Amino acid sequence: MKNLSLCLLAVLCGAVLFAPVAEAVCPVCTIAIGAGLEGMRMLGVKDILTGIWAGGLTVSLIGWTANYMHKHNVKNPVWYVLNVLVYGSLLASVYFVPAGHPFVKWWENCMWGIDQFLLGVLVGSITFVLMELWYMRIKKNNGGHALFPFQKVAMPFLGLLIMTGVFWAIIKWLPTMGIVLC
Repeated sequence: MKNLSLCLLAVLCGAVLFAPVAEAVCPVCTIAIGAGLEGMRMLGVKDILTGIWAGGLTVSLIGWTANYMHKHNVKNPVWYVLNVLVYGSLLASVYFVPAGHPFVKWWENCMWGIDQFLLGVLVGSITFVLMELWYMRIKKNNGGHALFPFQKVAMPFLGLLIMTGVFWAIIKWLPTMGIVLC
């Protein structure tokens, strides 16, 4: 099962590294996701739900930084790769906090054979990217305008909120039906 999670992580990294350059997410969206992430960690929410928001936040920060670099005429692709690596390393640091006190304990709790936090990060990252792509398509089809104010903020936030609800339902009801998640 470790091979499966490593494969999924490699796919996510590849998708982020080779994604087309797009207008990044706004700071308001990034701050809203960050606040949701910290609030859930403080309340002791399951790692998969926290991971969804951590994945969304990481993709948002990567996009935000890439947009900043693009506006400041950074053309060297090494800096964009370094951007992804730095934020990815920061996210991975939850597994490598000083010994004995990690925020997330690797393989302590899993879902479908994958660490819950890692699975949440993958789901959150993919959801965030898909919602951003959907927003850009809607904007393109609407003459370069959003359908409503703050749509660029609302769509990724709503996507993460929906996925949080889906996975909350999964971890709440499937075990009551006798379905083992790990």
